[in-house]
Amino acid sequence: MEFVGSIACAWRRRHDREGLARQWPHRENDVAGGQRDGMKILLTGNLGYVGPIVARHLRSIHPDAKLVGFDSAFFALLTTGTAMLPERVLDEQHFGDVREIPEKLLEGIDSIVHLAAVSNDPMGNKFERVTDDINYRASIELARKAQRSGVRHFIFASSCSIYGFAPGAPRKESDELNPQTAYARSKVNTEKGLADLAANNMTITCLRFATACGMSDRLRLDLVLNDFVASALAKGEITVLSDGTPWRPLIDVRDMARAIEWAMHRNTSDGGSFLCVNTGSDDRNYQVKELADAVAAMLPDTTININKAALPDNRSYKVDFSLFESLARDHQPRVTLRQSIDMLATGLQQMGFADNDFRNSQFMRLKALEAHISAGRLTSDLRWIWQVAEGL
Repeated sequence: MEFVGSIACAWRRRHDREGLARQWPHRENDVAGGQRDGMKILLTGNLGYVGPIVARHLRSIHPDAKLVGFDSAFFALLTTGTAMLPERVLDEQHFGDVREIPEKLLEGIDSIVHLAAVSNDPMGNKFERVTDDINYRASIELARKAQRSGVRHFIFASSCSIYGFAPGAPRKESDELNPQTAYARSKVNTEKGLADLAANNMTITCLRFATACGMSDRLRLDLVLNDFVASALAKGEITVLSDGTPWRPLIDVRDMARAIEWAMHRNTSDGGSFLCVNTGSDDRNYQVKELADAVAAMLPDTTININKAALPDNRSYKVDFSLFESLARDHQPRVTLRQSIDMLATGLQQMGFADNDFRNSQFMRLKALEAHISAGRLTSDLRWIWQVAEGL
């Protein structure tokens, strides 16, 4: 596939940096060993839910770094609660398919933050083969190209969902994996493939993130806490589809960005040239019913409807984050559950959010893809149909 295009941003940002510093007040303590100016960082999948927060954080930490985005743009137009294009903090934005990322784009790159993926279980179930192609095979090929190009750090956004159904004690990195879905299996396979590529010339870090939550410039509502806050605001009721007992660890997208920053500067003395690490905090393991209670406590007049007759959820896991705590002492999660709920509620209210049927809206990533396919913009294997004039 031919490289689709790019937007090169040549402005200088002195006036932007003050605003970024206000949004990220802890930046002066966040870079191990001081700032490293002149870095060149590639973010794949940067036009999704996590990418805007990561880009803004990295810009605040490295104001003189060259930040490059690469994304398919499936969700580029789905901005939420932002007065400007999030990618304004980047130096370059490239559009293309991660399955065919140009190796030339990797020239001079110091670190790759690999976020691009078919990003949840519903999408993985609908597009199982594509999930394998994008999440696993394309990720390994990108890592191979990165090694050939002399990239120093490769950060892979993995997931704690690889533990699947895991009753009992919180799961450590050395425990058996039990992936239940195509999405989780793709993460396991990628970790294994990256382990085979591990070499001294490139430090590979697989961040097994807890379940993401929090407000973003491209908000998703197909995440448990985000769903509950949206339900409370739009309907005054939280509908828990399970019996409320499954365990989920949470991490706010802002803390995901800080963990990625740590991984970009990780020395091989902290975990070796290849590392898989649970990324979150022990005190942020919650049962689903606890999350519903926390949202209802902060948003008055919210009722909770739990499906006590639901079949057992095959995704329930507590996670041990002690390794991350020991390795990334200065980059531990800071955003509390209450703060995540408050930022979500404030952001949605500022948007005038009142969609009772949001679970069938483009706030759900699967619905957004299905809308593209239905309109003839995407093929069933998630490739753009460029011959279609409408919507280009």
